[in-house]
Amino acid sequence: MNKTFILKAGLTGVVLSLLSASAMAQGQRGAIQPAAHANQEPINSRPNPYETQRDFGTLPDGRSWGSVSAVNIDIDGINVWAGDRCGGNSCATSNVDPIVKLDPEGNVLTSFGAGLIIWPHGMDVDKDGNVWVVDARAANERELAENPWAAGKGHTVLKFSPEGELLMTLGTGGEVGDPPTHFDAPNDVFVAPNGTIYVGDTHGAQFQDAAGPTSKSRISMFRPDGTFIKTFGEFGYEDGQFRSPHSITMDSQGRLFIADRGNARIQIFTQDGEHLDTWYQFSRISGIFIDPKTDMLYAIDSESDPSYNPGWNKGLRVGSARTGEVMYFIPAHESERASGMGGTGSMGEGVTVDRNGVVYAGEVGPVQGMTKFIPR
Repeated sequence: MNKTFILKAGLTGVVLSLLSASAMAQGQRGAIQPAAHANQEPINSRPNPYETQRDFGTLPDGRSWGSVSAVNIDIDGINVWAGDRCGGNSCATSNVDPIVKLDPEGNVLTSFGAGLIIWPHGMDVDKDGNVWVVDARAANERELAENPWAAGKGHTVLKFSPEGELLMTLGTGGEVGDPPTHFDAPNDVFVAPNGTIYVGDTHGAQFQDAAGPTSKSRISMFRPDGTFIKTFGEFGYEDGQFRSPHSITMDSQGRLFIADRGNARIQIFTQDGEHLDTWYQFSRISGIFIDPKTDMLYAIDSESDPSYNPGWNKGLRVGSARTGEVMYFIPAHESERASGMGGTGSMGEGVTVDRNGVVYAGEVGPVQGMTKFIPR
């Protein structure tokens, strides 16, 4: 039974819908959703015109894949970049290259980033082929005790040349704080065609019910040279507010599409941060990608379960960024343990698409590495 109530967050009264009373009774933090979410009928059934190819790609020296949420297609539209968490779920105690470039057959073309990145989380490739990587957290005490060199890294956005030269760092390595000099567990980076840089944080806000010191949930804007412009957004449930802006992309009209994962929705903005629309039909998504020519929208849901998004199934929903129609649905992989916080099955977090419509997903959790979805 849905319940509506008022929650005071700072000085703002926010109307919320408690979609799962049992989840709250069991202490599930972050299970509250915006009231408008209750008006959206779950979309769990659409045609699936894709063939799934699991275990895509190799790694240098034949090592095994770990968790992958950072993926993006190269500027050639064919090869794909991925950020592997060094065979596990962290690179803090590893000396391997976490950033790899693969050809369509999964062969390694290049790799880099050893010793520079703790937790690759989001990624973008700009119009010049530079690779932008979000390092979402710092090393913990156990990791620092094992590898002291991991100090001073994380909570940053790193710009690499296609060959792996570090060109720019946004944020202060190893430190949490506020722009213009710091981030707090950043999620994703997107570089617009005009060079403006957009960074979304804070990662843990998706599991919080009320505003607090680690719930900042904002988008920070920078000029191409890294000069800070402004931030927009804050923690909350209303239009224009976020609970962890987890992924960022742009359509052919130049509108920003932001996966507001904690609020189980997509929010659409102008490039200056003016709110335009809110969509609930693509579910609680972790990653979002829009084909710049066709405006096909790919929204990947690794998280939905009876507590955090009741009635919705994990999977990849494909539709139109122009109309908002959900046209296709790829269901989750079968797995003994579910991705996300629970529920059934596993699906990736990161998603990108090549110029032929082939979809690549980065897997996090019980199913790791890369998955390829090929149009039939």
